Amino acid sequence: MNEILKSCKFVSENSKHVKINENKLVEFTKHFSPENIQHWFAMSPFDLTKLDSKELLNFLLIFNSLNFSYWGKPKWEITYQGQKIKGGSYCMITSLGKAIENDFSILDAKYLSQISENDLAKILEGTIEIPLFQERLQIIREVGKSLLANFSGNFFNLIKQSNNDSQKIIELLIKYFPSFKDETNYKGQQIYFYKRAQILINDISQTSKEPFCKIKNIEELTACADYKVPFVLRRLGILEYNEQLSHKIDNNIELKKDSEEEIEIRANTVWANEIIKQKVQEKFPDITAIQINDALWLEGRKDFPNDKPHHLTRTTAY
Repeated sequence: MNEILKSCKFVSENSKHVKINENKLVEFTKHFSPENIQHWFAMSPFDLTKLDSKELLNFLLIFNSLNFSYWGKPKWEITYQGQKIKGGSYCMITSLGKAIENDFSILDAKYLSQISENDLAKILEGTIEIPLFQERLQIIREVGKSLLANFSGNFFNLIKQSNNDSQKIIELLIKYFPSFKDETNYKGQQIYFYKRAQILINDISQTSKEPFCKIKNIEELTACADYKVPFVLRRLGILEYNEQLSHKIDNNIELKKDSEEEIEIRANTVWANEIIKQKVQEKFPDITAIQINDALWLEGRKDFPNDKPHHLTRTTAY
């Protein structure tokens, strides 16, 4: 069991605000089919096949460096080719795709290292200014500087240095790109999530067919604790919140980053996903936790009349 699962199991076993309903979990696994599995890029409004493999690696690093915290009222949204894009992640990936089409040099590490506030504002232009704009500006400059200083401006060199191992890639991302260090403390224990780092690795594995992008140990990736996956698990009755936490979420009261409530939501999401994976593997041995995660995330794009809100935490982690 890797450090993410160990730490999330600890939180789950000690949670007072969130619990996993194993009966609902078992019920869900009985109906789960590999046919539900689809990588979320399959629905991307921007065609990633326009990029060659090394360009794609830089693109995915940039995208996942900026892929967080879109919620708010009014919501940041964009249009592309006359169509309104639904979903923050799809808006981000499309904004970056539009930037390439409009000759912004976002795949060039030197450009990123000194990107102007004005340029990034144009790239991310939407219905409102995107939340955490200044944080995004700082992160993307850090990405450019680190690519130049450590990888000759090319993210491919990090993948090569990792020997294509998913866990080594996480280590290198955390070491050289600080915004990927998604850790916290709970009851005196260090807790690990690495949401954006794991999504980046999965995106690379799913989108590039080149041998130098074939990632080993994908089965070591866990669920990626964000907004959508716990939202779906609560809809399914698998995650249950106590009265106090339910009141906050259902009334759109923001949870503080690194609060017990926020950590418990994220950790129980990871651990519930792991239990689902173990039970589904009884029928489908090759299923991975990240595939379960992708299926749940895509379910979160569907609207149901009785849906309750997802939790709100303003953070660069997710």
